[in-house]
Amino acid sequence: MRVIAFVGLPLSGKTTASNVAKDMGIPVVCMGDIAREEAKKRGLKITNENLAKLAEELRKKEGMDAIAKRCIPIIREKGKDIGVVVVDGIRGIDEVNRFKKEFGDDFILINIESPIELRFKRALERKRSDDVRTIEELKKRDERELSWNMAKAIEIANITIENKSSLKEFKEKIRDLLNQLIKRVEIEIKTKIHPTEDADKVIQAVKNLFPDAEIEVRNGDLKARAWDLNKFRDLLRRQRILDTARSELIKGRYENEITIYLNKQTAYISKINFTDEDAILSPIKITFKLYGISPRKFIDYLAPQTRAGKPIKEVDSLWS
Repeated sequence: MRVIAFVGLPLSGKTTASNVAKDMGIPVVCMGDIAREEAKKRGLKITNENLAKLAEELRKKEGMDAIAKRCIPIIREKGKDIGVVVVDGIRGIDEVNRFKKEFGDDFILINIESPIELRFKRALERKRSDDVRTIEELKKRDERELSWNMAKAIEIANITIENKSSLKEFKEKIRDLLNQLIKRVEIEIKTKIHPTEDADKVIQAVKNLFPDAEIEVRNGDLKARAWDLNKFRDLLRRQRILDTARSELIKGRYENEITIYLNKQTAYISKINFTDEDAILSPIKITFKLYGISPRKFIDYLAPQTRAGKPIKEVDSLWS
């Protein structure tokens, strides 16, 4: 599993970078949530002061890598199906060392740099209850976090990225960087909903194949994104159509994308039936966009070669 962590002084852009990852379908673990959850358990108000005290208390009781240790099972759970997780909120070298010990070379640390004036401006704009209210408060917060050996963590970061320009440009930088670093599959789904069709049934047909699909319908056009292949892969095996599926996947390959067309009516009853692009009532067009994964491995993972109808060799994971 690849774990990508963001480090940087407060308000440098770590949360924005993590939100870009979320938009790309990458699960995110926020280290700050550990202290927030602890505050909720104790009935404490969520303020910068209370969270800081709790974080310090945890580190004194459980070690400087306490937050990282608590995050590891969460990271493993969130990344088990997709093979990648982003971590927001590294505070010190001990946390980095804990993650490196746990994940080895699959742990990538990205440092985000931003001038203090810009960081303070962001604090005023986002108006979060635990944010600073003066630039002096921000300087003190910098000092506190640097006292946890954040400087050493920043020093050994694999990559440093600057956040000095527009929000749009920064998000594009992060998106491009993540695409270079991770293995992932993004599933793009499109179809038309004709006046004679029930939109809810078409939506359900998509969900039957890809339960995590994020669906949008406008003017009769359905568009969706999904990332979880498990249900689709399982249906191919249950229906014993691996040979047909393999042929369709090979036929639909173009560079690092693979496109197939599926019948809506059969998808509504949780069955896969391949069809042509120009089928009546518009098929469901599925495009698998591959990042850091070879098309051959992807095809072998979804629909391996068979002998007497059974897979010769299963590819258990796309991420290893």
